[in-house]
Amino acid sequence: PRLLQAISRDNLIPILNIFGKASKSGEPTRALVLTVILAEIGVLIASLDQVAPIITMFFLMCYAFVNLATTLQSLLKAPNWRPRFRYYHWLTSAVGLCLCIVLMFISSWYYALSAMVLAIIIYKYIEFRGAEKEWGDGIRGLSLQAARFALLRLEEGPPHTKNWRPQILVMTRLKEDFTPADLNLLSFASQLKTGKGLTIVSAVLEGNYVNRFGEVTAAKLSLKRAMREEKMKGFCQVIASKDVGEGMSFLVQGSGVGGMTHNTVMMSWPQSWKVKDSWKKFVHLIRVVSSGHHALMVIKGHDSFPTSVDRMTGYIDIWWIVHDGGLLMLMPFLLRQHKVWKSCKLRIFTVAQMEDNSIQMKRDLESFLYQLRIEAEVEVVEMLDSDISAYTYERTLVMEERQKMVEQMHLSKKEQKRQVSGIVDAAHIPGASHNPGPALSPPASPLHKSEDKLKLPSQPQPPPHLQPQSEMPKSPSSLSVQNTGALPFQPDVDNVRRMNTAVKLNEIVVTRSHTAQLVVINLPGPPREGFGGEESYMEFVEVMTEGLERVLLVRGGGREVITVYS
Repeated sequence: PRLLQAISRDNLIPILNIFGKASKSGEPTRALVLTVILAEIGVLIASLDQVAPIITMFFLMCYAFVNLATTLQSLLKAPNWRPRFRYYHWLTSAVGLCLCIVLMFISSWYYALSAMVLAIIIYKYIEFRGAEKEWGDGIRGLSLQAARFALLRLEEGPPHTKNWRPQILVMTRLKEDFTPADLNLLSFASQLKTGKGLTIVSAVLEGNYVNRFGEVTAAKLSLKRAMREEKMKGFCQVIASKDVGEGMSFLVQGSGVGGMTHNTVMMSWPQSWKVKDSWKKFVHLIRVVSSGHHALMVIKGHDSFPTSVDRMTGYIDIWWIVHDGGLLMLMPFLLRQHKVWKSCKLRIFTVAQMEDNSIQMKRDLESFLYQLRIEAEVEVVEMLDSDISAYTYERTLVMEERQKMVEQMHLSKKEQKRQVSGIVDAAHIPGASHNPGPALSPPASPLHKSEDKLKLPSQPQPPPHLQPQSEMPKSPSSLSVQNTGALPFQPDVDNVRRMNTAVKLNEIVVTRSHTAQLVVINLPGPPREGFGGEESYMEFVEVMTEGLERVLLVRGGGREVITVYS
């Protein structure tokens, strides 16, 4: 009776709550009445052979669970497990557990199975209700030990580049009521992961952690609620920092535990970067992500991205400009695993220079996609080197970095040919391209800038509406007075070339992909810190993606290599 009373007072099974009340003297009166009724039923059956197996199962199950609990507590070395018996060992409890189970099946195998099923149902019901009592949960402790063991195994060595998969850190913004400002960003991350791998949703509150501890806790609860609504499996992390930019940098550096950490950062494009100084934090975060060799995904036009209940039909266009190991191919493929994008088809547009062997490049890419078992249409777009000068340096740099990585992977020549970027590089004729000119990543020195300004008439010009107001010429003949020193301004040739690249790319992309449901394109690298040009960089990306409804800008971290063996 007292055991029944204790179970009732723990509020584990609501139907038994009426037996938790006791008399004024503390006796479990109602539990005693139920015990008497059960005993009378056993007597009225008048057959010991039918009653004995039931009573035996109850006692053996009770002893089995006691032995199981003591075994788990001993193996987990719980601090609150302090047995008084000096010579106790966990093996004695384990042997007792095994003997109880064996005796149950010897007595009656069908009663034993019925008792075990009933015990499992009761345990799952208690777990479903989320009951948390002072006696804790041994299974949870066992899960913690298993998680610790798995994390230590992940620390034994870095993951191989062939096994690379996106583990995403989602950087979101919070409203005043601590709800996510861009829920579609969470939806897109959920669609990309489809419940697999690691996903961490993070946010930064501006201020002191001591003063905003309560708000940080409230923000975490709000993020967890939003993740449940989006059916997103993962973790959330909210920190307080006096500077939001530094706080985001801390998240990129310190999120995750051991080998279970992110390798990809996802965030949305700052729509109001022209009004506020958000572009400074954005560019700084890109530099931090690149320094950590993480991949980066930026969604532009996140308000128009589909939710989990929408269904998209049409094309997902991949504009592969910087051949960075095949990351742009992997992301849309993973995206199509979700029911939202499942009906979309893939189209791959790879940009080649006029000197490249475009026919061979297309044929090899189609063969490679067939070996990868990815269905996609391939089209090679030829562009002049001067039209993609802003990407040329980065393409060369990525080729060199990727070659070093392939050497570390110890791939044979045959395997190197089956590496996605190796196919494109093989079709490129070295030494045939023109002078690439300055790129977005390494700005030219002041000396080179002054030399380029003397050659301004021979450089391509952007349309008048893209020229800064302070640099717009008053007449077409105004450039002819440059050598005489009568020009009232000094245009930045690097910016002119960048804008020319942006305009040319935008014209081609919009012409071919204006009906696409999603456009995936390379995100160029920002200028080096301390050289300026951040606003021109933002303007470059803005012009390049103008007129596109949904854009996913992707920048590889240098550790992703997609091969037919991936």
